[in-house]
Amino acid sequence: MNQEFYQYIQKMHLFIQAQERKIRQLEKTIESIQNQLTELKERPGIRVDKIEYKFDQLKVETLEGTLNIGLNPSDLQGIEDFSVDNQQLSTSLSPKDRMQTVMELENNLYHYLETEIEPLIKQTQEKLNVKIDESYTDFIKEDIKKQIPTRIEFYLRQNPQIERSTEDWKEKIITQMKKEIENGVFVFIRNLPDNVKGMMKE
Repeated sequence: MNQEFYQYIQKMHLFIQAQERKIRQLEKTIESIQNQLTELKERPGIRVDKIEYKFDQLKVETLEGTLNIGLNPSDLQGIEDFSVDNQQLSTSLSPKDRMQTVMELENNLYHYLETEIEPLIKQTQEKLNVKIDESYTDFIKEDIKKQIPTRIEFYLRQNPQIERSTEDWKEKIITQMKKEIENGVFVFIRNLPDNVKGMMKE
């Protein structure tokens, strides 16, 4: 009986020691979390929504003239003439071909955003010798992505009677939209307030 009682006491002692170790570990974890929260509270925050950035507010000078980036649907009605590399665009497409064309263009440009926007943003920062928070990458990507369908529709509405090679025509649209994206990223980063962008170290 005494031996069983002794074993029981020994097991309880080991159990209590294990619980004490867990409690100490939890206390350290809580202390670490509290320190991180304090550090985050003291760190100046970045509020992207205060920038009120819109592609359709930007105008970028290009070789083809003044390019309005990311026009709203209501803005498109006031534009009658548009050219890519001085060639007018044609959209005499059947509904089926039009839908397929839109999907191909969207897929191509979405892929471009997913694979090229981060290197583009880094290159732009290097060109401007500035450093911005990484959170802007997703913000810029999502803002551009939302405008791609509208921009494609803009191009498809232009000059429906002109003959052209379909594949060549699609490539011109993609090339022009990539230029818009590159110019838009450049102007956006350049116009960021000084308090949200730092200078790169030499």
